[in-house]
Amino acid sequence: MAIETTTLGVLGLIAIMTLTTLVTRFGGVFIMSFLRISPRIESFINTMASSVLIAIIVPMAVSGDLGALAALVATGVAMLAIRKPLPAIAIGLMAAALVRYLG
Repeated sequence: MAIETTTLGVLGLIAIMTLTTLVTRFGGVFIMSFLRISPRIESFINTMASSVLIAIIVPMAVSGDLGALAALVATGVAMLAIRKPLPAIAIGLMAAALVRYLG
C-alpha cells in the first residue's frame, strides 16, 4: 500500500494516525475500566512505561548522531537536576538543535 506524498495524502496520513491514537487511548481506558487496579497491575503499568521509554532511547543513543546524543545527555542531566519532565525535554531539544546548528 502506498500513499502519495501530496497534500491530500499527508493529511490522510495525519488523520489515520490521529484516529489510531484516539482509538488506542480510549480503548485502553475502556478496557481498564473493567479491571480492579491491584498493586500488581499498577506495578505492571509503571514498569511498562519505563520499558517503552528505554526501548525508544537505547537505539537512539547507540546509533543516533551527535545531536541525538546531546539531547539524551542534556535531558537526563536536566531531569536529575530539576525533576520536571517538560523543562527537561525542552532543554534536550535545545541541546540537539544547538549541536546540529553548530555542527
